[in-house]
Amino acid sequence: MKKLKSIIIELLEIAFAAAVFSLGVHCFISPNNIAPGGVTGASIILVRFFDIGVGTFILLLNIPLLIIGFIFLERSVMLKTLYAVALITVFTDIMEMTVPAYDAGSGNGIIAAIFGGAAMGAGMGLIYKSEATSGGADILTKIIGKYFPQYRLGVVQAALDIIVVAAGFAVFGELNGVLLAVIAIFIQSYLIDRILYGGRESRLLLIFSKKNDEIAGKIIRADHGVTFLNAKGAFSKEERTVVMTAVRRSSYEKIKRIVREADPSAFLITTNANEVLGLGFEKLT
Repeated sequence: MKKLKSIIIELLEIAFAAAVFSLGVHCFISPNNIAPGGVTGASIILVRFFDIGVGTFILLLNIPLLIIGFIFLERSVMLKTLYAVALITVFTDIMEMTVPAYDAGSGNGIIAAIFGGAAMGAGMGLIYKSEATSGGADILTKIIGKYFPQYRLGVVQAALDIIVVAAGFAVFGELNGVLLAVIAIFIQSYLIDRILYGGRESRLLLIFSKKNDEIAGKIIRADHGVTFLNAKGAFSKEERTVVMTAVRRSSYEKIKRIVREADPSAFLITTNANEVLGLGFEKLT
């Protein structure tokens, strides 16, 4: 019963996300000739040549990609992806008949790019949180990431987007449309990252000091966990202990101050940790 309830909630979340995504496409992106990459951008270009709705084109272009996805990717992911694509298709086409679109005219295209990119990014971010995809290029990048991990997926995704944006320029003949597409893509990517990682971003610190015990004690008293790592200098061959801790971004300056006050000559390495789960952080689910 509990599992059934979680499945229903997840399906409703994907449905809401698909509706938000479709709203951005219909109300802001498509009517203003903005082709923000991917299958959605390609569909917006193609509807200028065929009397078919954007949503229907999204489905048609996704069919071969969905088939490939079912062959190479996890079935659970692809079933949810199929569900999301179907909903995006239905919602987008229904909105074309029932919801008025925002026509930017010649002077307010940036508003369409901002709000359209935000809605699409929010929708895609929520879909990704449900361990699904919105179809299209996402399926290709997942396959490439699984079988060719040496390739950077961000570069692959950017290359696909550039091809679609360039095609949009060729069809619509407006440089302004290209710039607006870039804005929409940037905002979309930013929203996706904020939804997936925004509340979970933390810092991982590696502290090299001769006052490890003092620094570790002060960090523990500040309610943060500490781990000692055994290390050996490659040049000096000297055995030493490294202090490792993970903290939320809001606590980073405080921990840095603790290290500085305890040992001004300490060597500190910090890096962003997109997600830290477990005791003291978000629950591991």
